[in-house]
Amino acid sequence: MLLVSPEQIAAVMALPRVPHSVAELDEQVREGLPKSALKEGVEHATRSAEERRALLARIVPEATFKRRRDRLSPDESEKTERLARIVATARYVWDDEGDAREFLNTVHPLLEGRTPLEVALTELGARRVEELLWKLFYGLPA
Repeated sequence: MLLVSPEQIAAVMALPRVPHSVAELDEQVREGLPKSALKEGVEHATRSAEERRALLARIVPEATFKRRRDRLSPDESEKTERLARIVATARYVWDDEGDAREFLNTVHPLLEGRTPLEVALTELGARRVEELLWKLFYGLPA
């Protein structure tokens, strides 16, 4: 179940064509998102240029990213959307971009001492981070 809207996810990636449904967002991911979507998502998720370079390289290797002309592959686009979804969820929960960014980059004891961004690099890890965020939002024991 998606609790943040496709529009909120698209805003993190600054998509030129804003999806109004999960189906529309899925179609854009399958077609390949623009390279700029990844750069925008990474920008919103990180605190420094060093963190941006490291995260970008973990999603798409630097040489591969440079070779891409306009669009990411469907696999890279899926990873980009996952990052944007986590950022959009953290923004919603914390109601502040700075606080959301800090949460995403701070080790958490319920994530084996890893940062939410590290854990969210896989789909199952992203689900764990989303679950943690919603528990925090609703004041449930984690």
